[in-house]
Amino acid sequence: MDSIPRTALAKVPAVTLGFWVIKILATTLGETGGDAVTMSLGLGYLLGTAIFMALFVATIGAQIRARRFHAALYWLAIIASTTVGTTLADFCTRSLGIGYAGGSALLALALVSTLWLWQHTLGSVAVTSVSSPRAEAFYWLTIMFSQTLGTALGDWTADSAGLGYLGGAAIFTALLVLVALALGLTRISRTVLFWCAFVLTRPLGAVVGDFLDKPLAQGGLALSRYAASAALLALIALAVAALPQRAASKAH
Repeated sequence: MDSIPRTALAKVPAVTLGFWVIKILATTLGETGGDAVTMSLGLGYLLGTAIFMALFVATIGAQIRARRFHAALYWLAIIASTTVGTTLADFCTRSLGIGYAGGSALLALALVSTLWLWQHTLGSVAVTSVSSPRAEAFYWLTIMFSQTLGTALGDWTADSAGLGYLGGAAIFTALLVLVALALGLTRISRTVLFWCAFVLTRPLGAVVGDFLDKPLAQGGLALSRYAASAALLALIALAVAALPQRAASKAH
């Protein structure tokens, strides 16, 4: 009888400028934190991946069981996804010898396939549709593949393409600017643009993270991975507390 749509809250945050600020900080932490465990601690890519995958599964389980959106829990899950993305991409491209180009192609296929299956199964891949356990499962699987793909893309751009860390950062920043312009000037699907931006922020964070902790001879600042990771974690905590965090909503 009532023609006014009711609003259902999703268990993921609304997409705001603050969301993207925290996302880029988290992806940068994923690079420095992942490398700190696999390289600085010397645990290797396989064990590092196992550790961060366990953390990712645990946080996603808590996220799905939660009755409503919790900003701290959500961003902890994002950090877990980006650290496991770093170590998993490094394991595939380096330990398995697939290479950055091969790894990027394989992960891009996995990402597109997941998005297609999600759309085919539930009818929407929009953030505002993430309000059921099945949608959340697809959402987080998509995020894990996007974070892993982003790591491989960042490494390919900085190393194989020879652009270096600053060159790679400039490329991905420019691509994000194009996505922002498309958002304001075109009628391209907002959902498509969201996932494009979500993927692109990961290689941006990857090259920035590498720039912070790689040796001077390789074009980095040679900062301690532990110190960089701790500083980024503190910035994320501050941003989550200071920037508006509200659940995404949809009409139904």
